[in-house]
Amino acid sequence: MADADDVRRLALALPHVEEIDSDGFDFRVGGKGFVWSYPERRPGQPRVIRTDIAVLYVGDEAEKQALLLGEPGVFFTAPGYDGWPLVLLRLAEVDAGRLAELVTDAWRMRAPDELAAGFDEAGDQPASSAASRAPSSQHASRSALPGGPVTVTGGRTGRHCRPAVIDSTARTAPPVSLPPCTYRP
Repeated sequence: MADADDVRRLALALPHVEEIDSDGFDFRVGGKGFVWSYPERRPGQPRVIRTDIAVLYVGDEAEKQALLLGEPGVFFTAPGYDGWPLVLLRLAEVDAGRLAELVTDAWRMRAPDELAAGFDEAGDQPASSAASRAPSSQHASRSALPGGPVTVTGGRTGRHCRPAVIDSTARTAPPVSLPPCTYRP
């Protein structure tokens, strides 16, 4: 069971991370956010910063949909996040090892290329990620779908998203290659 202190510890263990002053937590690398606390908005009420829920950068719509469909008790989304490569993560539903993997993956996708490459070459890992290492989030979420393998089509191109179609009923799925996300808000 992870919490906001775990997010803070893991994020700050990564190179060149800055914490933005906020009511919850907000971490950036190279000026780009990769994990922050969820600013819940309810109609007619002031915004509430939820430190039990993290907003996590996932790279593209296909990965987002795979996580949402594969582990709906862990990941969810809200209307304000439609079309963005972001998922909401219930921190209480993951252990420190899984959180380390998710935070590190988000950092890797947002960090400048040279920084991420140097981090990967050095084999660096934030504290506790090696102790309880789960499979990659994409692999774990896709293989966890009840219908079996997943076929994904679509992806991000430039500033526009093509819809991702996920077929969890297929019995076999060829490897999928999506174009990398080139637009990083």
